[in-house]
Amino acid sequence: MAYFVKTVGLDEEMITRYVKYQSVKPDNSLSDFVESFWMLHNPNDSDKQVVVLPDGRVDVFFTESATDAFHITLLGIGTNPVHSTIKANRTTFAISFKPLAAEYLLKENISDLLNKGKNVSDDFWDFSSSDLLDFKVFCQKATQKIKSLVPNELDSKKQKLFELIYNSNGAMTVEELSERVFWSSRQINRYFSRQYGIPLKAYCNILRFRASFQHIKEGKLFPEQNFADQAHFIKEVKKLAGVSPKQLAQNQNDRFIQFSTLPEK
Repeated sequence: MAYFVKTVGLDEEMITRYVKYQSVKPDNSLSDFVESFWMLHNPNDSDKQVVVLPDGRVDVFFTESATDAFHITLLGIGTNPVHSTIKANRTTFAISFKPLAAEYLLKENISDLLNKGKNVSDDFWDFSSSDLLDFKVFCQKATQKIKSLVPNELDSKKQKLFELIYNSNGAMTVEELSERVFWSSRQINRYFSRQYGIPLKAYCNILRFRASFQHIKEGKLFPEQNFADQAHFIKEVKKLAGVSPKQLAQNQNDRFIQFSTLPEK
């Protein structure tokens, strides 16, 4: 079984039978843009097959292994479960961004990266393979770089929109969000589709799904988020995970990697 321990200087460290995972939350000053910094290491001599679930994040991966040279990958928002491989002896450091970061920090329109990724320059933000030697130092370097890129002003409507979306775990309707930010639902959806490749409602559904992860892992196989009823909950989980809530909770062989790295409570 996986087990969970607190580590000085880290928000979370998880060690399972297959991987080592560490996560650090960003400074409050970066809360509009960064969700977390994290590290995943497969210390074994065999590959680990996993399923990555939609979580609403935009990720930049910094990866190196004995058989793969250092490379950096930008992943857009996912809407489907993805079968992936954590290669033997591979180390990955990553920055998980909130969508606003794509526009304001990465200067990227990621609509064409829906459910896919692309390699970026190996000297992106002056990172190199040597930055994968120490996770704490990596987080410090990434934090300094991001702070240097944060603009003096943000579009207040966009900032407020994402604040409401995240604070409600995607539970607010498009109409409610539109009224709160004084931005028409038509314009919001146009912005989301053009910038991220996904309608706002679909994005909110992903966040609501992700907010149920901890409950499902604890065996609470009924909706605790804003789902209409049990049938709606099961339908949405199957749509985004490809399996039922019960199968997610079982997480055989730690294949659902986000469930494996959730803390035990």
